[in-house]
Amino acid sequence: MARQTAHLTKPNPEKNPRREPTAAGERDAAVNRKASHNYFLLEKFEAGVALTGTEVKAVRDGQANLKDAYGLIKDSELWLLNCHIGPYEHGNIFNHAELRTRKLLMHREEIRKLIGKTQQRGLTLIPTRMYFKSGKVKVELALAKGKQLWDKRETERRRTADKESREAMARSRKG
Repeated sequence: MARQTAHLTKPNPEKNPRREPTAAGERDAAVNRKASHNYFLLEKFEAGVALTGTEVKAVRDGQANLKDAYGLIKDSELWLLNCHIGPYEHGNIFNHAELRTRKLLMHREEIRKLIGKTQQRGLTLIPTRMYFKSGKVKVELALAKGKQLWDKRETERRRTADKESREAMARSRKG
């Protein structure tokens, strides 16, 4: 009589393998780190970006740079200027222009609120980060006021004092 053996099978592989973290929205595609150093960030807004196909692929590859970018309201429409999105490496002759002006998509009521706030003296729109949300590219805009040199020094002084106090507390717990 033949012995019956349990036939072990491998479980079915996952049908939807995990997407890249940037495309899945778990990691930001681009971050403007200098924004909080050069500006007081007062209020943040989310806006969609009208992009071409190769621009979306380039953003997914991490080719976006928000360093010198800013937002502008013109004729009740919101625009993103100086946002550099590098060329898509697998693109063809129809690849996008790197520094073109891109339209930002927001509700009309939100744009009206922004018009009122940006007409105040010294306030501007600065993009702080670019990310994916349910497959669409979004930009986080911050209503910002420029810092003077002494403001930057004060922020740096406060940051180093906080760091030193945290380190001192850690040393006292250890010892």
